[in-house]
Amino acid sequence: MPADYLPRPKPQPIPPALALLIVRKAERMAARFEEQALDEMTRAATRALRCGAAPDEIARQMEL
Repeated sequence: MPADYLPRPKPQPIPPALALLIVRKAERMAARFEEQALDEMTRAATRALRCGAAPDEIARQMEL
């Protein structure tokens, strides 16, 4: 049951130190994801080349 009659609490601002920790964690996560994506795409391209696919076909399939 919605409680629309109750006032909503005001959002608390995120302390700068916490915001910095969040940004640093997100940066590490993004770097890890980028490395994994690069590895996966390189393995897929290598596998496709071994199977005889043309580089331009691989690029098209990978939407590069």
